[in-house]
Amino acid sequence: MRTVRGLWGSSHPGPTLVVTALALALGIAIGLEAWRLALLTMAVFAGQLSIGISNDALDAARDRAVGRTDKPLARGDVSLPAAWVAASVCLTLALVLSAPLGWRMLAAHALTLGSAWAYNAGLKSTALSIAPFLVSFGVFPSLATLSAPEPAFAAGWAWIAGAALGGAVHLTNVLPDLDDDERTGVRGLPHRLGARASAVIAALGVIAGAVAVLLGSAGGALVAVPSIAWAFFAGVALVAVVTVVRAMVRPPSRALFRLVMLAALLLAAQLVASGGALAA
Repeated sequence: MRTVRGLWGSSHPGPTLVVTALALALGIAIGLEAWRLALLTMAVFAGQLSIGISNDALDAARDRAVGRTDKPLARGDVSLPAAWVAASVCLTLALVLSAPLGWRMLAAHALTLGSAWAYNAGLKSTALSIAPFLVSFGVFPSLATLSAPEPAFAAGWAWIAGAALGGAVHLTNVLPDLDDDERTGVRGLPHRLGARASAVIAALGVIAGAVAVLLGSAGGALVAVPSIAWAFFAGVALVAVVTVVRAMVRPPSRALFRLVMLAALLLAAQLVASGGALAA
């Protein structure tokens, strides 16, 4: 049980559950049959487990060097071989579960996972560290639409919204660990930009994603936008503006991280609320 708990703790449980819930919500929004919805959700869950565990396995030595006692692998609760076996099994399971949904869904999910694993394997330490997030989250809405009986890629505006969401997640997710990362040689794009610039760019990106959903889902006809979509858009815009103002007038803090994450969650909710128009 200690190993199981350690592996779960190494999987980045919060983001894993949020991304899985987003896949489930998008599947429901487009009306997937129960068995297709179940396979989509389980495949995404297994894939997210593989991403989180492999990330911590690759970072174990760095986490020990900076005293990350919140990391099970750094504490020694789980051995590295066990973590790699678990990550590999979860990756394989994610692809196996995707296969019955069609080769397009399998290929799209493989691209999403490959991009995320590439980030873990080294892109995180380069100026291109944001690229895997733009790719994986940009493709993400299509995992639901490609799981349908008549598979189709998501509309262009959904790709933009997904990429904006991914970019915001990356630019802010590392903010609390910037100093620790710098000491262990990790210098991705947020480290090069700095906390303030990263938060501002992330907030502006989320607004761009929200505008894409608002206009795209209604075919450009604002009068056709439902009230719930306007409500989510207003929430995204308000939180993003507060983030930009706070970043400009106060020293960077964890509050910036929380604000951008809130705006990103509202964007995800706006995307789900527009799910009926998701297919291209």
